[in-house]
Amino acid sequence: MKKIIPTLFLILTIMTTQAQIKLQTAPPYGVAKNPLLEKWDTPYQTPPFKSIKPEHYLPAFKEAIQKGKEDINSIKQNKVATFQNTIVALDRAGELVTRASGIFFNLLECDATPEMQDIATKVQPMLTEYSNNIYLDTALFQRVKYVYEHEYKKLEGADQMLLKKTYEAFLDNGANLNDKEKKLFNDFSMDLSNLTLLFGQNALAATNSYQMHIKDKKELAGLPDNELAIAAQRAKDKGVAGYLFDLSHPSVNAILTYADNRELRKEMYMHSCNKAFGGDYDNCSVIRKILTCREKLALLLGYPNYAEYALHNRMAKDSKQVYNLLDQLRDAALPVANREMESLSNFAHGNGLKGDLQRWDFAYYSEKQKNELYDLNTETLKPYFPLESVIKGVFELASTLYDLRFEPALDVDVYHPDVTAYYVYRSDQFMAVLYLDFHPRATKRSGAWMTNFREQYQNADGENVRPLVSLVMNFTPASDGQPSLLSFSEVTTFLHEFGHALNGILSEVPYASISGTNSPRDFVELPSQLNENWATEPEFLQTFAYHYKTGEPIPEEYIERLKKMRQYLAGYSCLRQLSFGYLDMMYHTTPAPEIKDIQAKELSVFKPLDVMPTVSQACMSTSFSHIFAGGYAAGYYGYKWAEMLEADAFSVFQENGVMDRETANRYVETILSKGGSEDAMEMFVRFRGRKPDVKALLLRDGLK
Repeated sequence: MKKIIPTLFLILTIMTTQAQIKLQTAPPYGVAKNPLLEKWDTPYQTPPFKSIKPEHYLPAFKEAIQKGKEDINSIKQNKVATFQNTIVALDRAGELVTRASGIFFNLLECDATPEMQDIATKVQPMLTEYSNNIYLDTALFQRVKYVYEHEYKKLEGADQMLLKKTYEAFLDNGANLNDKEKKLFNDFSMDLSNLTLLFGQNALAATNSYQMHIKDKKELAGLPDNELAIAAQRAKDKGVAGYLFDLSHPSVNAILTYADNRELRKEMYMHSCNKAFGGDYDNCSVIRKILTCREKLALLLGYPNYAEYALHNRMAKDSKQVYNLLDQLRDAALPVANREMESLSNFAHGNGLKGDLQRWDFAYYSEKQKNELYDLNTETLKPYFPLESVIKGVFELASTLYDLRFEPALDVDVYHPDVTAYYVYRSDQFMAVLYLDFHPRATKRSGAWMTNFREQYQNADGENVRPLVSLVMNFTPASDGQPSLLSFSEVTTFLHEFGHALNGILSEVPYASISGTNSPRDFVELPSQLNENWATEPEFLQTFAYHYKTGEPIPEEYIERLKKMRQYLAGYSCLRQLSFGYLDMMYHTTPAPEIKDIQAKELSVFKPLDVMPTVSQACMSTSFSHIFAGGYAAGYYGYKWAEMLEADAFSVFQENGVMDRETANRYVETILSKGGSEDAMEMFVRFRGRKPDVKALLLRDGLK
């Protein structure tokens, strides 16, 4: 699966529309002894995390919502609605709500203690009601509509886009409904708000409910010493002897990739692909209820299904265009994937496999085949990628291309001891604070993502307020006597998330709601996936990839093999991503009453794309947080859509030199700095010189 970025910005509405109420400045007023409400006397108004306690959240949200309501009432008092006193004022309203939300929900993702989860169940309905009261306010909508009808054509650039997005947000959130329909919309959205929260809580609880405790080292034959050391450290931390594995990605990957014991691999696979399927944290009924609520909301708004509702303001526009891309890629990838699986199966049987190649065999034998084909495996590469060196390399890449400089922000509060903070400068101008959070913990959601504690924007005084950007990962931790050594896949993940960070750091947009990563869902992955391309570029790897023990640089032949390996199992990898996109679209185009058996529906989508035996007992939908808790509903296709864009866009760098500053500057000027302030297709065309062509992606991945 491609790297996960479930939360790119805070969503205050219960659907996938972006928040229109954004943080602007620290408020001039304060409420005693609650740091969420007081003015922050901190560097660049960074959150004083050490002062923020769980007991602060609920009273802060109550006070913030009241202040937000006062902001809205003030807007409605103006006699004549104008762009400034209505649209811009709305974008600047509710600063305390967004401040508290930006902290609370980001920390909920990173440190979901039972206390935080309990607070979320109280806060989420409050915020949904607050948001609905804004969008369903008839008088307020009439003001927005008046400005849209009278000023839209007079405006241009970011002003015009802000007006368009604001007007559409009201329409998408029920502003044109009658009173009875508005009541239904509010009820459905309140239910949906609670259900998506419950889905995420169940997925996390299910992830934490399983541990594989191995006492005898012999059962772990095949695992490298560093993986054994990490598992031993995990056991030690839990106060047990032997080795401990859980459902975090590094732990699951260690067993599936290296364990010679096939039954052990099967056990780990079945637990990892059945999270929240049955048992105490079953999400099946939650999914059905989520889909029912989404469908009812879409029908209320005049759309035939939720997918059409969600897609109408994205690059793809409708489900027909989504399926057109998915089908085109499927037709190219399926024959390639079948050949790949035939080759891998033959290899596995030649290396002792009995019976069919199963999914719990895939990582194990593909790692061995890859090593044989390219004489390069994961463990050979890891010593060249100690985490601290990778950080240095990623920072130097940003410096070379974008003139960015990173300095440790030792005076900035962080929300967990694992987190480090950096000041980011460009040509000595302060650009952002960057928070990095790398390793798994029981209270952190799985995956990897970029988010903001604050968006970039210009305040009422014309000051360019810079963003507070956070990258959250679940990378292989350090163990006794050994630093954190990243797999090549984890290096690529870091680059991916850092591409999102660049989109936030380099943003230069007047309004928070359309700055940084606040762009269409199928466009926002372009910067992240484009940044992955440097993972195999010698000019990048040779700046930091040195063996952590010997100091020797990564051999040039390794880099050449990495480039060739990019097409290894490319057909299978493409199909796997497509299967998740098809599954997402099925759920959001099928009438909700027809989705009774979640597992059966999932199998009906996956089976035509399976190039290995179907595992009928598996069900990944119940932990598919992207679409049921992370804002990617009817949007997962966006990874492949953006991959089409980035493959085409990266060819410009290849033509001019992958470290060419002039090309990078043009990329900043046309895309990275623009956020969602301009039409996505127009931004792409200005950089590439034409509309995107899928051929670049097919050629790069060997699918054509």
